Amino acid sequence: MTTRPSLTERRKAETEREIARHAAALFSAHGAAGVTAEGIAKAAGVSLRTFYRYFRTKEEAVTPLLTGGVHQWLADLAAAPARLSVTEALERAVRSALAPEGPHAAFQAEALESTRGLLRAVPGDPALRSVWLRVHAETEEALVPVLERLARPGTDPLELRMTAAAANAAMRIAMETWATTQAEPGDPERGPAAIAVRCLRGLTAGLRTPRA
Repeated sequence: MTTRPSLTERRKAETEREIARHAAALFSAHGAAGVTAEGIAKAAGVSLRTFYRYFRTKEEAVTPLLTGGVHQWLADLAAAPARLSVTEALERAVRSALAPEGPHAAFQAEALESTRGLLRAVPGDPALRSVWLRVHAETEEALVPVLERLARPGTDPLELRMTAAAANAAMRIAMETWATTQAEPGDPERGPAAIAVRCLRGLTAGLRTPRA
């Protein structure tokens, strides 16, 4: 059983997300060089002291935006029906995370657009790119135990790590590629989900990670 976050923890998470949303919008509009921690704090309606209570640098302020989707992706993967293979479970989770639909479609689409704008600013700033790559490095590590629970007992640990690396790379490449286009988030052929599934299939084609 999971413990429901306390009111304080929920408020903290909401404040982090609000700061992250404004930070991403500013980086997208002005580029990394044109954004300051003071500017982010002002846009988010918090004091500079509060900003630094949550984040060490202006670049780190976008982390909650990037990790929010990751957490949902991992949760969807862990909850995949037993009838699905590991590859099918990964594809299902990818589509759920990157193809806006259902009651939360508008929220998903907004988050994806915010991430796209942010990724367009990443190439021009090493610190922002460092945050992006760190999030993916942590995601790859988090994927391994999830895959261990899904895969058949005794599956080669190297296969599990390669599967985690392939799935993580598929998501990263898909988002970076989609960010260079004007395609809508829900585009069935050029949207991030479609690109991610294509990458996932290509990168996992030679792997053997049987389902438990």
